[in-house]
Amino acid sequence: MTAPSIRNVSEREARQVAEAAREQDWRKPSFAKELFLGRFRLDLIHPHPTPAVDDVRRGEKFLATLRDFCETEIDGARIEREGQIPDETVNGLKELGAFGMKIDAKYGGLGLTQVYYNRALALVGTASPAIGALLSAHQSIGVPQPLKLFGTKEQKETFLPRCARTDISAFLLTEPDVGSDPARLATAAVPDGTDYVLDGVKLWTTNGVVADLLVVMARVPASEGHKGGITAFVVEAGSPGITVENRNAFMGLRGLENGVTRFHQVRVPAANRIGPEGAGLKIALTTLNTGRLSLPAMCVGSGKWCLKIAREWSAAREQWGRPVAKHEAVGAKISFIAATTFALEAVVDLSSQMADENRNDIRIEAALAKLYGSEMGWLMADELVQIRGGRGYETADSLAARGERSVPAEQMLRDMRINRIFEGSTEIMHLLIAREAVDAHLSVAGDLIDPDKSLADKGRAAAKAGGFYARWLPKLVAGPGQLPRTYQEFGRLAGHLRYVERTSRKLARSTFYAMSRWQGRMETKQGFLGRIVDIGAELFAMSAACVRAEYLTETADHGREAQQLADVFCRQARIRVEELFGRLWTNTDELDRKVVDGVLDGSYTWLEEGMIDPSGDGPWIADATPGPSGTDSVRRPIR
Repeated sequence: MTAPSIRNVSEREARQVAEAAREQDWRKPSFAKELFLGRFRLDLIHPHPTPAVDDVRRGEKFLATLRDFCETEIDGARIEREGQIPDETVNGLKELGAFGMKIDAKYGGLGLTQVYYNRALALVGTASPAIGALLSAHQSIGVPQPLKLFGTKEQKETFLPRCARTDISAFLLTEPDVGSDPARLATAAVPDGTDYVLDGVKLWTTNGVVADLLVVMARVPASEGHKGGITAFVVEAGSPGITVENRNAFMGLRGLENGVTRFHQVRVPAANRIGPEGAGLKIALTTLNTGRLSLPAMCVGSGKWCLKIAREWSAAREQWGRPVAKHEAVGAKISFIAATTFALEAVVDLSSQMADENRNDIRIEAALAKLYGSEMGWLMADELVQIRGGRGYETADSLAARGERSVPAEQMLRDMRINRIFEGSTEIMHLLIAREAVDAHLSVAGDLIDPDKSLADKGRAAAKAGGFYARWLPKLVAGPGQLPRTYQEFGRLAGHLRYVERTSRKLARSTFYAMSRWQGRMETKQGFLGRIVDIGAELFAMSAACVRAEYLTETADHGREAQQLADVFCRQARIRVEELFGRLWTNTDELDRKVVDGVLDGSYTWLEEGMIDPSGDGPWIADATPGPSGTDSVRRPIR
C-alpha cells in the first residue's frame, strides 16, 4: 500500500473533519458555556474551589526547590545570548523532577496538581521563557498528557517513567502546508503487518530538535481491517528514517529547540498507537482542554514581572519634578498592568482548580484563559516597554554595558508575541470558542440551516427548536442582575456581578439575533463571532476576579487590596465590553471584505510603489514531498 498524496480539501470537508474531532457531549456543567447562554451560574465557581492540604504541601515544597534552582542555576541572559539552554541546566531540571511535574508518582513523577504545575511554569518562565516552553511542550501536549488520558496500561508503564526523569518529548501536528486545518494533513502512516510506516514532514516541532519521544499525528489510509483517519502515535525520535532537517530561529524564545522533522519509511509498532485509528484529532483537542492552561499561566508570571519593573522604575524615574508613576498617563498603564495581572491569575487559578476537581467541563474556560492570557499578556509587556521609554527598547546587554540595570523588557515583548499564535492563534481560538458557545443552538436548530438535510429533517428540527426557544428566550428578559441587593455577600463587588449577569443575557440575545439574521452564513461572520467571544472572555475574567477577591478577603491578609484590584479591573473590563457591544453592529466588516477582494485581485498594487522589498527569493511554502532527506540531521539528544 502506498502513502496517500496531498489533496485539495473543500471548505465543507475541512469543517466536517474539525467537527468530528470535537467532544460532542456535555456530561458535566460548564460555567462559561452557561455564561454564553445567558445563564450566570455563580454556584459553579463560588465558593472558590480550594486544593487539598496534601496537594498544597507537596506543591509548595516543590515550588521552593524550583525557586532556588531558578535563582542559582538558570542564566536567562546566557540563554538569550547563546540561543540555547545549556545541557547542564536541562539535566538539572531532570534531576529536580521538573519534567515529571504532572506525571503520577507511581511512574516516577511528582504528581503535582494542575494548580501547582501552572504556578511552577509561571515561576520558571520568568527565569527563562524558553525553559517554560520546553517544560510545557513536554508535559502539556507532549507524550505524558495524551498517554495519561488515552494510553494503555502498557504504554504508561513503558513511556511515563522515561518522560518523568530522562526523556524529552515533543508534539508533531503542524506541516509546512497544514496549520489549523487538519483535514489537509499529509503525513501518512501506512499499515504494514504489526507496524505502521510513517512518511511526511512536520514543521515547528517544539522540543523536536532535542526530543527522545514524539507524539506524531499521521493519516492512516482506510483499508480492509483499518478504519483509517488521523491517528496519534508515540514514536522513538532516534528511529531510522527520522531526520531533523533544520533548527528554526525566531523573533523571541531564542532558546527554543524547534525544528523541521522528516519521516521516511519510519517503522512504528502498532503497540505505539494512542487510541484507535481516526481518533488522533480528538485526542489532541482533549489533551489541550487542560494543556492550554500552561500558556496563560506563564503570562501570569510575565504580568507579575511587568508589575515589579513598572513599580520600581516608575518610582525611581522623575520627570517635571515628580516620579513618572504620579503622571496620569503613566499611572493608567501601571493600574492596567496591576489589575489585569490580578484578574488573569484569578482566571488561571480558578480554571486549574476546576480541572483538578474534575467536577466541571472546562473546555471553554481553558480556551478563554489561553485567548485572554495571550492577548492581555502581550498588552502588559507592550505597556511596560512604553513606561520604560527608550530603555524599554534597548537590550538588557546594552543597558548593562553603559552601567544601568539590565532589564530585558524588549526581550519580554519579543518572547510574549508568540503566545498569540502558539496552541491556536487568537483568530482560531475565536472560532473554536464560538463553535462551543453556540453548540446548544446548533444541537436543536442545526438541521434547519444544513443544506444537505431533507425537508422532513428540517421540519423535525423546527419543532425541536421551537420548544427550546419557547423555554429559553423568556429567561433572557429578566434576572437577578436587575435586583439591587443580589450578591450582597461580595460587598463593593456585588454591582460587578450584577453587571455580569445582565450582560450575559444581553450577550445571549445578541447571539440569537445574529443566528436568526444570518442563519447558515453565521460561520462566515468571523468579526462578529470574535467580538462575541471577547465579551464572554471579559465576563469570565470579571467573575473570576470577584470570586478570587472574595476568597482572599476570607483567607488572606490582603483582602482589602484584592477587592480594590478586582474593582478596578471590572471597571476597566466594563468599558471594553461596552465598546465590543457597540462594534457588534457598527463596524466595517463588509467594507473590509471589499477591500480585501481588491487587494487580492491587484486593484491596489499602485499603493505598493515606492518601496524596496528586502525579502529573499524562494517559495512561500517549502516543498514537503515525502521521500528521503537530503541533509544531515541536526538532532542533538541531551544526556
